[in-house]
Amino acid sequence: MDDGAPSWQDLRARCEGGGAAFAFVIPVFNHARNVGQVAAAAAASGAAVIVVDDGSTDGSAAAASAVAGVRLVRHEANRGKGAAILTGLAAAQASGARFAITVDADGQHRPDEARRLLAALWPSGAAKPEAALVLGARRGMQGGAVPWSSRMGRGFSGFWVWASGGPRVSDSQSGFRVYPVAETLALPTRARRFEFEVEVLVRARRAGLPVREVPVSVAYDPPGGRVSHFRPWRDFGRNSATFTRLLFSRFLPRGKGTGHGA
Repeated sequence: MDDGAPSWQDLRARCEGGGAAFAFVIPVFNHARNVGQVAAAAAASGAAVIVVDDGSTDGSAAAASAVAGVRLVRHEANRGKGAAILTGLAAAQASGARFAITVDADGQHRPDEARRLLAALWPSGAAKPEAALVLGARRGMQGGAVPWSSRMGRGFSGFWVWASGGPRVSDSQSGFRVYPVAETLALPTRARRFEFEVEVLVRARRAGLPVREVPVSVAYDPPGGRVSHFRPWRDFGRNSATFTRLLFSRFLPRGKGTGHGA
C-alpha cells in the first residue's frame, strides 16, 4: 500500500542505524477470533511480535502461537490491559527493542499503518528517532458505526487528560501506539487496567516526553461481531478515580493530601 509512509524495510534500517529496534506488543484477552490475523499482519513487518495473553480462556493463546515468529507471554490470571502492556514492554526491552508498537487484538487496527506512527519519531532533519509517545488517532470507520461508548469515552477522557496536566489529544483511548520502551517503564503509573492508557499520557507529559498524534483508520464490525471488554459504567468509574488521583497530585504540594504526592 502506497500511503506516503516509509516502507518497513526503510524503517528497520533507520531504527537499526540509530540503535533503536522496534517490536510489536499485542495484549489479548479472549480474542481468539482475531488475534491470529492481527499477529500475522504485525509479523509481516519483519519486526519481533510479542503477544501477551492476559488470562484468556477462549483459545487466544493457541491462536497467537500458531503464527510463525510470534513470542507468547502469558498471565495465568487476568490482570488488566495496562498490566499486559507493561509485561509486553518489559519483554520487548529484554529483546533489545527501543520502541514498542501496541495494537489491540480485536482487529480494529491495521498493523501496517504503524509505519506512519513510527515515521513520527523522526522530527524534521533528525538523524535518530526521538523518545516520543505516538498515538494512532482513529479517523473514520469501516463496517458499522462507532459505538456510543467509544464516542462518549473519547470526549470524557480527552478533557480530563488535559485537565490533569497531560497533552491535548483527540483520541486518548486509542490502543494503537508507539511507546519509547525504557522511558515508559520508568514512569510512575499505577493503573493496570484500561485506565492505564490515559494515565500514561499524563505521566509522559509530566516527564517531558513528547506526545504526538497521527491519524489512522479504524474498522468496527457489525453489531454483535466485535468483542469488547470495555464496560462503560465500570470503566468510566475507574477512569474517574484515576483522574481524581492525577488532579490531586497535580494541584496539591508533593506529599500532601495523598501521602506520597503521586
